[in-house]
Amino acid sequence: MRIIIYTGKGGVGKTSMAAATACKIAKGGKRVLIMSTDQAHSLGDSFDIKIGREPTKVSGRLYAMEVDTVYEGEKSWGNLKGYFKQFLASQGGTGIEVEELLVFPGLEELFSMFRILDMYESGDYDTIIVDCAPTGETLALLKYPERLAGLIRRLLPIEKAGVKTVGVLMEGLMKVPMPKDEVFDDVEYLLDKMLRLQELLLNQDIVSLRVVTTPEKIVISEAKRNFTCLYLYHYNVDAVIVNHIYPEKAMEGYFCKWKKLQEEALREISESFSEVPRIYVELLPKELRTLDVLEEVGDGMFQDADPDAVLFHKEIYRVDDENRTLTIYLPFAEKEDLDLRQDGNEIVVGVGNESRRFPAPAGFAGMEIAGAKWEEGNLKIRFGKA
Repeated sequence: MRIIIYTGKGGVGKTSMAAATACKIAKGGKRVLIMSTDQAHSLGDSFDIKIGREPTKVSGRLYAMEVDTVYEGEKSWGNLKGYFKQFLASQGGTGIEVEELLVFPGLEELFSMFRILDMYESGDYDTIIVDCAPTGETLALLKYPERLAGLIRRLLPIEKAGVKTVGVLMEGLMKVPMPKDEVFDDVEYLLDKMLRLQELLLNQDIVSLRVVTTPEKIVISEAKRNFTCLYLYHYNVDAVIVNHIYPEKAMEGYFCKWKKLQEEALREISESFSEVPRIYVELLPKELRTLDVLEEVGDGMFQDADPDAVLFHKEIYRVDDENRTLTIYLPFAEKEDLDLRQDGNEIVVGVGNESRRFPAPAGFAGMEIAGAKWEEGNLKIRFGKA
């Protein structure tokens, strides 16, 4: 099975590109599910049909669904959220304050990603195409599996067995409500599912991401930042889709000044993403919606390539045991934006506003960072004796 995730800045046409890819693969005979995890769903509009939170048959072997983030959130952590409300209220919080404290940016998107895991584990499809939320939300949900697990463990340090033995006493002494069995069930469910989700997303033989951009400077800059952060989190980007290209014959009259701007933008894309396959999509003289139009675009996007294949793979981490170095590939990062530190046996790498915490290579256990060098998009970290 393959999972292909489409992401990018809002308004670049992620949904259309994902839908066209799904049409192309399904047309080749595979059973395909395209699902939208974006709260502002437009997948149904693209196919011009009504789509719900369960798979809906679009045509032939193609199915589509729009994930209901509120429903998935309640299903995933309804009991746990209820306990947190009760706990915070016991500490003097008002109803509105408690509700605000329980709003975690990106959490709903994470729960919607659980549906990807559900569909994958069902085995009902050959390929799953994901129309993801815009860049910021995508990056937030990719961070959550490893961060939320630690948060839950800190907030609920007591074990289920401990509540049964000393819960009533502690509740009386500390004036703090003790969690019930269903709360622990939610915790176990969440932690287990997050672990399985992260393991799946990091499987580069199954999952790849495709960044959608347009030939505009501001959008290209966002695509580069997105690209760097995805590599920081060890996700494989196997293609860049360049959408909304004005055809040559359209660059006349009022649009003549756009010709040079577009040429410069396309040159920057070509130079910046030279290693990665680039797929160019011209602006159509008609609206990009309905099955027929999407199939036409899908055929044009993947004329000589298999849309279901892993189109590109780059080694992101390299460990050199002999020289005690760890090299991390971070395209488009700037030296002045990098931050590196060690916290025990964990390495913390920051790029701008994003940071990633991961364990040092097993062979370097007990060692400390002795130095680091930045060259040609690679951060080379050297370890030495503590």
